[in-house]
Amino acid sequence: MKKFIPFFLLAMLLVAACSETSTNTKDWTEASWDEIEAAADGTEVRLYMWGGDEGINAYIDNYVTPQLEDQYGVSLKRVPLDTPEILQKLQTEKQANKQNGSIDVIWINGENFKNAKENELLMGSFTEVLPNFNDYYNTEDLAFQTDFGTEVEGMEAPWGKVQFVFHYDSEKITNPPATMEELQTWIADNPGKFTYPRAEEFTGNAFLRHVLYAQAERPSDIYEQPLEENDITPTAERTWSYLNEIENDLWRSGEHYPNSLTELDRLYSQGEVWMTMGYNESRAASLILEGVFPESTRSFVMEPGSIGNTHFLSIPFNSPNQPGALAAINFMLSPEAQLEKYKPDDWGENTPISFEQLPEDIKKEFKAVERGESVLSTEELEESFLPESEAAYVDWIKEQWFNEVVQK
Repeated sequence: MKKFIPFFLLAMLLVAACSETSTNTKDWTEASWDEIEAAADGTEVRLYMWGGDEGINAYIDNYVTPQLEDQYGVSLKRVPLDTPEILQKLQTEKQANKQNGSIDVIWINGENFKNAKENELLMGSFTEVLPNFNDYYNTEDLAFQTDFGTEVEGMEAPWGKVQFVFHYDSEKITNPPATMEELQTWIADNPGKFTYPRAEEFTGNAFLRHVLYAQAERPSDIYEQPLEENDITPTAERTWSYLNEIENDLWRSGEHYPNSLTELDRLYSQGEVWMTMGYNESRAASLILEGVFPESTRSFVMEPGSIGNTHFLSIPFNSPNQPGALAAINFMLSPEAQLEKYKPDDWGENTPISFEQLPEDIKKEFKAVERGESVLSTEELEESFLPESEAAYVDWIKEQWFNEVVQK
């Protein structure tokens, strides 16, 4: 008597057999680069990333995507999603033991990287296999070794470097404040013309960390100390006191804080507030070119300094196309892609690439880029640079700001 396999069981067996051919069943960090390129050719790479900046989106869609197709035969699909939602998706897939996932590359850093690493949501160390990283980056740079205090261990590749600045309308403000104390005086003298995003929002949280740094005896008291080992109470009390003192003079008397940087930028572009802020010291340049920000927009930093960080690209534990992901990341780290990103037309952010390791012709092209009047000099930015604190401060600020400022 013949035994027949039920159709649904046959289908499940076929799916299981197909899943065995997924590229994530092989350790691609042990393969040659030629083998990786060959395996990437003709595949699709799904890049999941925050999509809230049209200039960044344009850079990916109009430059990276066609170049990847031409150079590697890789079809890049950009999927806009906030990073915590991306990690939640990966967590769900991990709990379901989904080894053939839906994400190939993630744009990530900070507390999101810490969470991804701790929950084993990432592929593991891969940067040693990337030719462009090893040829054109100072692989020993401390900025690439830790990410908001978390050891990187090759699990993410440096994609960009940003520094926090404030933007202002120079036709309305002659001398921007130089310290947090001067900012407090300016806010009192110009009620309703300043605000900052909520602590849950990345930019708003960064502004609050600047206040925290300023209230410490030295900024290093924060960024060199793990939160659980730091007696932060006196500094925290001064921080909440400062924020409560300025609240009544903020936009809408502090009864509403912008939910996003996009909302704050809109208030600035409409003249409701006279300052905005954000990571990426040159981000105003493209917004000026697009007519979103007034041409009189300039930027400034305040004492004791300006927080900067590196942001990265990483690969999930269950990327279905690991060679394609490696090829895409390698291209995005290339001198040509970094040069295009450095230009103010779309993105215009700084680069983590090592200029000393660049060919002379590319080096000259970088130096020839006009970043616009709204961008501070490299010297001023470097002099004001402050490292990030460990990621635990981000969540701590979210909770404490709500309790100590919003609810009071």
